[in-house]
Amino acid sequence: MKGDAVSLTEAEAGVLSHISADTVAMLTASLVEAPSENPGGTEAAAVDVLQKACRSAGFTVGTHDVAPERPNLVATLPAGDGPGLMFLGHSDVVPAGPGWTSDPYRPRMADGRIVGRGTTDMKGGLAAVVAAMQALSHASAYGVELSGPVQLVCTVDEEEHGIGVRDFVTRAPEHTFAGCIVAEPTDLQVVRGCRGASYLEIDITGRAAHSGRPADGRSAIEAAASIIDLIRFDHQQLAMTADDLLGSGTWNVGTIAGGQGISVVAPMCNLGIDRRLVPDESAETIAAQLRAAIRDSAIDTDGIIVDVRVTMEMPGFATAADHPLVTTAVSAVTDSGRTTSVGGWSAACDGGFVSRDLGVPSIVLGPGNINAEAHQPNESVAIADLESAARTYALAALRLLG
Repeated sequence: MKGDAVSLTEAEAGVLSHISADTVAMLTASLVEAPSENPGGTEAAAVDVLQKACRSAGFTVGTHDVAPERPNLVATLPAGDGPGLMFLGHSDVVPAGPGWTSDPYRPRMADGRIVGRGTTDMKGGLAAVVAAMQALSHASAYGVELSGPVQLVCTVDEEEHGIGVRDFVTRAPEHTFAGCIVAEPTDLQVVRGCRGASYLEIDITGRAAHSGRPADGRSAIEAAASIIDLIRFDHQQLAMTADDLLGSGTWNVGTIAGGQGISVVAPMCNLGIDRRLVPDESAETIAAQLRAAIRDSAIDTDGIIVDVRVTMEMPGFATAADHPLVTTAVSAVTDSGRTTSVGGWSAACDGGFVSRDLGVPSIVLGPGNINAEAHQPNESVAIADLESAARTYALAALRLLG
C-alpha cells in the first residue's frame, strides 16, 4: 500500500538534507571490505569499521566481547530523558561460497548497485542507520529537540546461534525505548511480525544385531521413522490453525544420520529438526510435547532410547498494526518516496529477543530483498534503496521522538 502523503516539515527537510547516497554507499563498501563470515570467522574487523564511523559522527560508543574477537556494539546519539528509538542489526554474514563473478569482499559498483557479500544482509542496513543517526545529530539546528536517545545495537552471531543478542538482552539497558527497528532487508516493507525458529536434535539409541535376525535387535532408524510420522502429523495439524499474519508453526526434518552397516540392525540414528515458532511458543515446551508423544506412542520402549534436546531458539514476535511504531514507519517510508505495505515474515530475526525479553515493540524494515538478493553469489543492494532507508529511519525517529 502507499500511505497518504504528508508534506515534510521544514525541520524534517533540513535534517534529511544531511543524508547523502554516496556517504551511505561508502560506509557499506567499507563494511563489506571487512569480512565477518559466520561460521569460520570473526566479526571484529567489521565492528571496528562501524565503531570508527560512529565515533567520527560523535556518537557515544561501547563494545563488549561476547566471545573472543566477537564484539557487540552499542552506539548512542544522546538526547532527552524520554523513551528512545533502538535500531538493531548484526555484523556477521554467511560464508561467500562459490559462484561469484568477482571477489565477494572487494565491493564493486554496477548499474546503481553495490555488489559484495553482506551488502543486503545486512551491512547496507547498518550503514543506513549510521547515516540517519548522523543526520539526526543536526536536528537541534532546525529547532527539533529529540525527546529520547537514538541507539544502534549491532550484535554478533545472528546467522548461527544468536549469542550476541542473547548476551545483549541479559544486560540492563541504560534507557527505555518506545520501539525497535530491525534493519534487516525487507525491500522497505514494514514487517510487524516474525515467526521464531528453533532447532531440535533427536538422538535415538537402539541395539545392533545381525540383519539376518532383525528381531534380535532394535532398529534406531525404524524408531526415527516413527518419530518423523509424529512430526508430519503435527505439521499438518498446525497448518489448520494458521493466522493471517504469520501463518503457523512448521516442522522440517533437515538432517538424518544413522546406522552401522547394511547388514547390521541400526544401533543409532540422529535427526536434526527445524521447528518454526509463532509468537508465545516455547521451544522447550514443544520439545516436552514431542517427548510425551514419543512416550505415548511407545516408540521409546523395548530397547529404544530417545533423547530430545533444544539446541537453538529464536523467539517470534508480533506488534499491533495500529501501534505508533508501525504507523509512523509507514508514513516515513511513504514520505521518503517509496511504496510500502504492512505484513509478516516467515523468517526469524534478533528482534524477537528484544520484543520478548526487553518488552520493546519491534518491527523489521530495511533496504534490499532477503529472498532475491541475500545469501547468494553476487549479492547486491541498490544504492537508491540505501538512501531511502536512511531517510526513512531519520523521519521515523523525528516523528516518534520529535
